[in-house]
Amino acid sequence: MMPSINYANRLRYGFVAMLLLAASAVAAAPATAQVQINNLVLTERSDGQGYVLRIRSNQRIQAFSMPEEEGDRVDWTIYDANIGDGVTLPTQGPIAQFDVSKDGDHLTLHLQMDGDRSIETDAYRDSASDDILMNLTYTDPAPTADASPEPGTTTGDGAQPGNNAVDSVRERWRLDTIVIDPGHGGKDTGATAHGVKEKDIVLDVALQLGEYLERYLDVNVLYTRTDDTFVELEERGRFANENGAKLFLSIHANAAASHRAHGTETFFLGPYKSESARRVMERENSVIRYEEDTDVYDDYNDQQLVRATLTQSAYLRQSQQLASLIEDQFENRVNRRSRGVKQAPFYVLWGASMPAVLVEMGFLSNRSEARFLASDQGKTYMASAIFRAVRDYKEQYERGMVPVAGE
Repeated sequence: MMPSINYANRLRYGFVAMLLLAASAVAAAPATAQVQINNLVLTERSDGQGYVLRIRSNQRIQAFSMPEEEGDRVDWTIYDANIGDGVTLPTQGPIAQFDVSKDGDHLTLHLQMDGDRSIETDAYRDSASDDILMNLTYTDPAPTADASPEPGTTTGDGAQPGNNAVDSVRERWRLDTIVIDPGHGGKDTGATAHGVKEKDIVLDVALQLGEYLERYLDVNVLYTRTDDTFVELEERGRFANENGAKLFLSIHANAAASHRAHGTETFFLGPYKSESARRVMERENSVIRYEEDTDVYDDYNDQQLVRATLTQSAYLRQSQQLASLIEDQFENRVNRRSRGVKQAPFYVLWGASMPAVLVEMGFLSNRSEARFLASDQGKTYMASAIFRAVRDYKEQYERGMVPVAGE
């Protein structure tokens, strides 16, 4: 029996149900100007472990689904898109047949695999352009006859086969830049209780965390602020994007009406699913009252959240993974009460085109937690916990990352 596409790939996506619901919402949304796809390029990966399908268009594609796999068939939907006349549908490598179909304003690519190799698929946005990419990754060993290329042959990107080509591609995708965002700052004090200001606590923890990351992980750490300065929410995510960050960490402290509320919680982008998540989101998003132009946030609505979660779906599962590691460290290594990993549409996470989390380290409205977070020991413990989580995430990310070849 011919091997089929590896279904473990589908099980890795913790957001499949959300994406299906979101896709339905997008389909019901008012029509927008359609993106025109003007080129499809299929390229063999530098490591010889599969192919990359690159989609180029006349403007940025706002939303796309994760690939849907059924046997040897892959369906990939691009929302509010059309395909230009004369665009060639590539049939090479593992693709035996390629066609497209339209459903209203949305375009679906249908790829029929040849079935000779087992394949996993993944889709995400290219960090260096407006292109979107689908990885077709071989999950089984190559046939023996193909294991040793003839002397002098090259891989699909022109590089000589061997460890040097693989190492070069892996180096390009290494988690080498992290942006740390100490929440609030300047005229925005954040939560204030028991003589402790959120903006001061989070800055101290952020700077200590950055020092650990640079010293022990050899990564480039950038900060949205390094002093008592107010930075607009949208600017924080833009700063991370412009500097090619591979990870975005927004550090905060919590507050509640009840002095009994306590514990940590870590968020990633998505619709809130509890009243407590809604309250945290509203408190953090209310920072925009300090900004001169709040009109930009008028577009941050439910429809755009659907599009954002679809567009960033590959990043969201990585964000959830990191959030889980952070909460595990808080609970098991620092002995803090974990309130869990949650989703909410925080403005500061909205524009970060990379895995991104917002960390609430505890409640300043709780006297005990405020005292702990204000202490030198408490700050060191929290910075160390987040560091260990990022270290573990980095190891998992770089061990399982999929290198992408250029054309």
